[in-house]
Amino acid sequence: MFGRRRPIRIETERMALRLPQHSDFTDWTGLRMASRDFLIPWEPVWSADHLSRKSFTNRVYWAQRASRNGSAIPFFLERKLDGALLGAITLDNIRRGPAQMATIGYWIGAPHARQGYMTEAIEAVARHAFSVLDLSRIEAACLPENGASRGVLERAGFKYEGVAQSYLQINGRWRTHVLYANLRHDRRGRTGAGS
Repeated sequence: MFGRRRPIRIETERMALRLPQHSDFTDWTGLRMASRDFLIPWEPVWSADHLSRKSFTNRVYWAQRASRNGSAIPFFLERKLDGALLGAITLDNIRRGPAQMATIGYWIGAPHARQGYMTEAIEAVARHAFSVLDLSRIEAACLPENGASRGVLERAGFKYEGVAQSYLQINGRWRTHVLYANLRHDRRGRTGAGS
C-alpha cells in the first residue's frame, strides 16, 4: 500500500536541509533581495517576476513534484539556532539506470557566506545521495573565476575534472565552466586544476 512519504529532511550540525514551503516566501524574498549584487554575477538572469509570490509558489510546487517523482531534491538551508534561511542546494537531474548520478547547484545568502554553511550542506547532500539514494556520481560546475565556489567544492570532496565551453547562460552570457565531481567510490586521489 502506498502512503504519503514524509518530506525529505537532512540534519547537519548547524542546519536542517528541507524542502521549501509556502511560508518561506518572505524570508526567501528578503534574503534574495539583500544578496542580489552578491548572487547576480554567478546566476542565470533573474526573470522580471523572480521575487514575486506567484514565482515562489511555482518553485514550491516544482520542489514537491520533483522530490516525489525522484528527478530532483531542492533543499532550503535553515539554521537550527534561530530558524534563519541561509540559502539553498538542489540535487538535480537525478539519473538512474547505468548512470546513477546527479548534479548539484547551490547559493548562499550574502550575510551567511564564508562561514562554512555550504561546505556542510554539500557534504550532507553527498552522503544522502550516496547512502540513501544509491547514486554513484555527483557533478557540479562553476565559473572558473568563482574561487569561493571552487574552494567549497574541493573542501567537500569534489575533484576538478575539466572545462566545459559555453556550458550555461550566466548573467545573460554563455559562459565556460569548470567541472567537478564526487564519486561514491573514488580511487583518484587528490587532483587539482593543474594536474
